[in-house]
Amino acid sequence: MSKENKEDFFIKQFNKNSKIIGDDGAVIGEFVYSNDAFFENVHFKKEWFSLKQIARKAMLVNISDAIAMNAKPRYALLTVAIPKEYSKKDIKELASGFLNVAKEYGIEIIGGDTISNSKLDISVTIISKTKNAILRSGIKKDDYLCFTGDLGTCKKDLETLLNGGKISKKSKFIEPKLNGNFFFEASKYVSASMDISDGLFFELERMSKQSKKGFEFFYDIPNNIGCSGEEYELLFSFSKKDRIKIEKIAKKHGVKLNIFAKAIKGKYRCTCRSHHF
Repeated sequence: MSKENKEDFFIKQFNKNSKIIGDDGAVIGEFVYSNDAFFENVHFKKEWFSLKQIARKAMLVNISDAIAMNAKPRYALLTVAIPKEYSKKDIKELASGFLNVAKEYGIEIIGGDTISNSKLDISVTIISKTKNAILRSGIKKDDYLCFTGDLGTCKKDLETLLNGGKISKKSKFIEPKLNGNFFFEASKYVSASMDISDGLFFELERMSKQSKKGFEFFYDIPNNIGCSGEEYELLFSFSKKDRIKIEKIAKKHGVKLNIFAKAIKGKYRCTCRSHHF
């Protein structure tokens, strides 16, 4: 059983008792709860990042989920497994990464847990607020599918790191570039959305299952782009009639849009291998 199949199989054990599971976050009233793990030797190797960069990315990938749900982050809970050999200086550097991002996004860190461990493992829960949560299940027939920015660099940079090379400090693999201001303004025209964490094709399969739609691609997307994970760009759908409005908002915020498919009857299956090592 593949990683993704195991993940889906595990989640299905809880879906039987909850209709809330299945999106980037769990919507309860006006609040959205999202959680992501960021574990050493699964999501990163310590040689690749500074401690501050690790903490920043751990926060940002969770904030990305909130943005994709059209929710503004308010609070964070941190669980951090800290290696015994870390000094007070190391711990301060790690904490500064969390605090910097929290300040940038107006988030209050309200608690969590710390334990001693042989490696650095982080779990972040973000509590956000929204008046109009956007789910993966809202795609309608003939809606356009779109993603922001450029895809493919994170897969390339991960391969470089795995081969012992170095990448730019500006790489999205080190620090995701989020487009919250654009998305919050455009959200009134969006029918479904999520962020691209496991790759465009993986996310399309998830949206296909939730929305019960297939996709007709306008052009071929190569695997090095469609299978690139850790991108944290936005993937969303919208009605054709709202295209000009969304493009105008994107131009205002300097966000590149890629309209690549439309929704049709059917279903979509991804054939990518897992991007984690």
